[in-house]
Amino acid sequence: MLKEIRGVYTPFSYAYQPRLKTFYRDEMAPPARAGYSQTPQKPRLFIERGRELGFSDVLQVEKGWKPFTKRDFYLAHSREYVDAFFAGKKPLCESNGLTWSAEFAQSVRYTNASLYHAICAAVADPATISFSPTSGFHHATPKRGQGFCTFSGQVIAALKLYREHGLVGAFIDLDGHFGNSIEDSRSFCKDLDLALPQQYHINPTGTHGDYHADLGKKLETLQSGLLEHKVHYVVLCHGADSHEWDDLGGQLSTVEWLVAANLVYGVLSLAAEAIGPVPLTLALFGGYRQDNYNAVLDLHWASVLLALLTLAGRESDFSPNVPKPLRSLHHAN
Repeated sequence: MLKEIRGVYTPFSYAYQPRLKTFYRDEMAPPARAGYSQTPQKPRLFIERGRELGFSDVLQVEKGWKPFTKRDFYLAHSREYVDAFFAGKKPLCESNGLTWSAEFAQSVRYTNASLYHAICAAVADPATISFSPTSGFHHATPKRGQGFCTFSGQVIAALKLYREHGLVGAFIDLDGHFGNSIEDSRSFCKDLDLALPQQYHINPTGTHGDYHADLGKKLETLQSGLLEHKVHYVVLCHGADSHEWDDLGGQLSTVEWLVAANLVYGVLSLAAEAIGPVPLTLALFGGYRQDNYNAVLDLHWASVLLALLTLAGRESDFSPNVPKPLRSLHHAN
């Protein structure tokens, strides 16, 4: 399947290395489930699924990085919310819709830091794609969590990269739900407009062909920004809940879901031909299948393998196993 998807755009040359520099530590996933969503466990489940599928060699795992401190979270969130969350003070500590625990609170220090360190690695070595197997960011607001998301990791990372290095980023959010955390943070974080201009925060709308058309139009703006050196790094967050059989999503078929990612990879390939490899970081984001969580994980694996096929020439014809659910929240027979 992946080779057929790759045919949507065939690059002139492969600009990236055929492995993912992966920012994963066991502390990123708490031992116990925190409610309906398996978001907190997703980093560990993704790694374990990769071992089952025989893809462990795809990941160059980096463990020598440090978690965030509360000071990092203060960049994008109120002190009241940050302090209440880490102290386990209700209702704020469970405003994300998940059950609080000390282990879960500790894990978010690592997941949010993983994204930041992954982007830094891509900037330092643009020919190597970096990977943060994380989610639970894009619905959080400055003063509370929301929608299984605790802290807005993209906002924190973008602000740190801008304030530390003057770098401007682009975030492509292919999750099934609008990533409100960035837009909701613009008035709270005064320099976020500089760190992540609104036109480079991409959230496609519509379904099927309309989704692809909207994404393609927005990617044209991004391509111009890359070629004019106005954008210094790209983060692709490919949520599996934009798949039509997800419990909480439903925009795209399996092929359409992968084509959406390949449209992004095509723009990066074209940019690489003109200006060299663009620093690229991949992240997971949403995905919900109570009947078959491996279907979510297989979609994520297909997306990262497609990146390596399209951008690095690493051969793979993996077909994700995404069966139609017998029963789900939106697709009961």
